[in-house]
Amino acid sequence: MNVDQLTKLLEDVKNHTCDVDAALQLLKTLPYEDLSYAKVDHHRELRNGYPEVIYSPGKSLNQIKGIVENMLARSQGNILASRAERDVYDAIKSVTPDAIYYEEARSVVVKRVEFKTTENYILVITAGTADIPVAEEAAITATVMGNQVKRLYDVGVAGIHRLLGNVPIINEAKVIIVVAGMEGALASVVGGLTDKPIVAVPTSVGYGASFGGISALLGMLTSCASGIGVVNIDNGFGAACMASKINKL
Repeated sequence: MNVDQLTKLLEDVKNHTCDVDAALQLLKTLPYEDLSYAKVDHHRELRNGYPEVIYSPGKSLNQIKGIVENMLARSQGNILASRAERDVYDAIKSVTPDAIYYEEARSVVVKRVEFKTTENYILVITAGTADIPVAEEAAITATVMGNQVKRLYDVGVAGIHRLLGNVPIINEAKVIIVVAGMEGALASVVGGLTDKPIVAVPTSVGYGASFGGISALLGMLTSCASGIGVVNIDNGFGAACMASKINKL
């Protein structure tokens, strides 16, 4: 249940178009509903501005279907499942025809209403093409959360002229997500070019000494450029959540 739905329900009770017992039936699953294997947080959109997101790994297909069915019955909004493989999409599609699979982002969106958007935009930048899956997770998540998103891919420090040729789109963004593997230097370079806040995402892309993204993570954390926040390795979702909150301030 979101703010608009709750407001309408309260107005209906006030105007006597909905009786108290009926309203109680609609409210009784707030703040959460216990499915035994999951406690679905129907109160989250009221608190945080966006409903609970389904993290797919570790859940069975039947559990994911059960969560989606419960959310469909309790809300009229969109639903997002992250880190979803094709079988997860197929399972959700069997529950609702509104499921859309963004394969590169490994995200399933149950699109029931049009995405809202913002006048300001979030810019998602990658160092290399291999970083795009993590960047797409961030871009799709930010879009579903109601943000305008622009992309600038494959502009890493190995060919810095590719980045420098796009300074205007960087400086016109409200907030920037920088996605990079290897040594993670791109976040520092972008941080030195703009006064916009940067959410840096280290990826696990790289050869042996990159240690599965730890080198990029440490490089971003020890950046000499100011105004950079860092999320976990490959965490495009977390970067999008932070960027969305900044973009909507």
